[in-house]
Amino acid sequence: MDTIQKRILREVADLHTVPEGAYNIRANGESAGRRSTANIEITSKENASGIDIRIKPGTKHESVHIPVVLSESGLKETVYNDFYIGEDCDVVIVAGCGISNCGSQDSEHDGIHRFFIGRRAKVRYVEKHYGEGDGAGKRILNPGTEVYMQEDSAMEMEMVQIRGVDSTERMTTAELAAGARLIVKERLMTHGKQSAVSVYKVSLNGEGASADVVSRSVARDESYQKFDACVTGNAPCHGHTECDSIIMDRGRILAVPQLEANDTGAELIHEAAIGKIAGEQLVKLMTMGLTEAEAEEQIINGFLK
Repeated sequence: MDTIQKRILREVADLHTVPEGAYNIRANGESAGRRSTANIEITSKENASGIDIRIKPGTKHESVHIPVVLSESGLKETVYNDFYIGEDCDVVIVAGCGISNCGSQDSEHDGIHRFFIGRRAKVRYVEKHYGEGDGAGKRILNPGTEVYMQEDSAMEMEMVQIRGVDSTERMTTAELAAGARLIVKERLMTHGKQSAVSVYKVSLNGEGASADVVSRSVARDESYQKFDACVTGNAPCHGHTECDSIIMDRGRILAVPQLEANDTGAELIHEAAIGKIAGEQLVKLMTMGLTEAEAEEQIINGFLK
């Protein structure tokens, strides 16, 4: 990998060297390295671009990294990755994609991930998106995620996109069996004329299933954001969605809450708040010696943590 690709890899996966455990690194549409372990097997798909990741039942305290980096202007790809997590696992999966585009053509990566999570398994999934480059070509990322959770499983998803991505359309769907628990934490910032659409559709199908989908975002300059979250309760369950956004400059934000209860035992809650940075916060920090711009950055950084 060249210097640019290594820098992007650090941004999206916090990797400075080859990671411990299983990994699959993809660079400009080709494999840049792969390793399986005794408990985590990574294989290429036969009929499509992508990989299958199979984690043996009972695997605990292990990780798998599957980052993607693009540094070639005009490259467009769609990749299909399937994760099969066995019963009683406790693992961390780190994904993410970074694009460096210094050319005139658009670069695009569409990653379709499916998770099949066994009974009582626990998964922490981290997905970071990052873009850079001074070319006229756009940096486009369209992630699709499907989650199928068996009884008493748990998944925490951390979805982060802070800068550099011109256009993104995220579609996430999840189906939860009895006792399954899903936590989604989205952190998003757009600037310039960027556009970001996040759609979450969660079905709570079993008794005791629960979901907590929370988005924190900042829209700067002339950027646009849409947060569309739908939680459907088909059994006695608990669902919560929350959108908390800061709007600046000429940004635009649309929050679309949807709750559907198909069982009298379904408890569903939605919260949404969109507003500018509070003046008293700015004044307080400025009295401590910060400029207005520095105070804004301090508030935004704290808000998105």
